[in-house]
Amino acid sequence: MKKLIAGVVLGVGLTTMAHGAGDPQAGEQNAAVCAGCHGQGGQKPVMGAYPKLSGLGEKYLYDQLVAIQSGERAIAEMTGLLDGKSEQELQDLAAYFNSNEMVVSQADPELVEQGAALYRGGNLASGVPACAGCHNPQGKGNEPGGYPALGGQNAEYVAKQLKAYRAGERNNGASAAIMMDVAAKLTDAEIEAVANYVSGLN
Repeated sequence: MKKLIAGVVLGVGLTTMAHGAGDPQAGEQNAAVCAGCHGQGGQKPVMGAYPKLSGLGEKYLYDQLVAIQSGERAIAEMTGLLDGKSEQELQDLAAYFNSNEMVVSQADPELVEQGAALYRGGNLASGVPACAGCHNPQGKGNEPGGYPALGGQNAEYVAKQLKAYRAGERNNGASAAIMMDVAAKLTDAEIEAVANYVSGLN
């Protein structure tokens, strides 16, 4: 039993090392071009439709950078920006953005109650699971699982991504099937409410 536990601990440790191998300082040197859209440190994007990158989780950020670079996740505004970047450079960028603190947005008070109910409890009638199950009750995400932190993210960006999942336009990554299934059951009003709620969640 002790060997089994030791093996599990070692395996988790190696996984953490594999996805925590970025150098934030090296990443900062390559992040200047990112600030034009995502703001300094990825904390204050110039538009609500652009995501905050700070504190999302290094594994998640790295996986998305790889998907964008390969074209698996197509983002017109990112075309060519990651060309020629090595795996280590992408890891460093992910580590840099993850090392910065998320700046929480201000949620619309009129939508908070509906959004909170959906985020924390889902919608039993339509089969929508609670967002908190994967993204943490405080919106801090799940780093080992690669689920991003949502607390503080721009509401406009969250809504845009949920609609992209619902339309099947965003279908990359291990969790895409889950998100597409969840988003398919969400109404526009629910998307607006939950996106608003997470924007003010900390």
